[in-house]
Amino acid sequence: MRFEAITWERLTDALAERAAHLKPADGGPWLRVGIDGAPAARTGELARRLAESLRLRGRSVLAVSTEGFLRPASLRYEFGRQDPDAYYDGWFDTGALWREVFGPLDPGGTGRVLPDLWDPVRDRATRSPYQLLPEGGVLIVHGPLLLGRWFPFDLTVHLRLSPHALRRRTEESSRWTLSAFERYESEVRPTDAADVVVRVDDPRHPAWEATEDE
Repeated sequence: MRFEAITWERLTDALAERAAHLKPADGGPWLRVGIDGAPAARTGELARRLAESLRLRGRSVLAVSTEGFLRPASLRYEFGRQDPDAYYDGWFDTGALWREVFGPLDPGGTGRVLPDLWDPVRDRATRSPYQLLPEGGVLIVHGPLLLGRWFPFDLTVHLRLSPHALRRRTEESSRWTLSAFERYESEVRPTDAADVVVRVDDPRHPAWEATEDE
């Protein structure tokens, strides 16, 4: 895979333009974008940039982090606090994401999306109110391990870190998760699965390759 150097500004504009011309695959009125990457890749920063760019183009946008859909600690730590397989398979409440985030945006849905469900610091429900995403709006979901779960994304972006960069940029207290991302690379092959791949080994100098011609 060959990558071309690009600035964050140009990348954001290119993604916003691509999203602006996409039609939802299910024929519904809402577009769904996924930004996938390890925590060290800072998916939330690109999600914020893209949301701002789309709003400037007149689109309503709701950005949702999967960090707000972690399972309670009693479930996450059932097999210990540093079990990479539990992190891979069970830390994120995919059922709640389907029910509270994706389901309301199905054709004929209400458009009422729950932006988060669980506060992992206080280990209790956030009790956040539902937010209405108007028809024609864009949902951006960002976080790790998003691909390979059959989420109904219309556009997917993978922020790629080489194994060396991932280790270097992951906090020491979280390096036990690295084998989960090795498994992800092996089983899901996110660089093949995503529509757009962005290399972020050096966050100041991203490079990208789209898997389809623009």
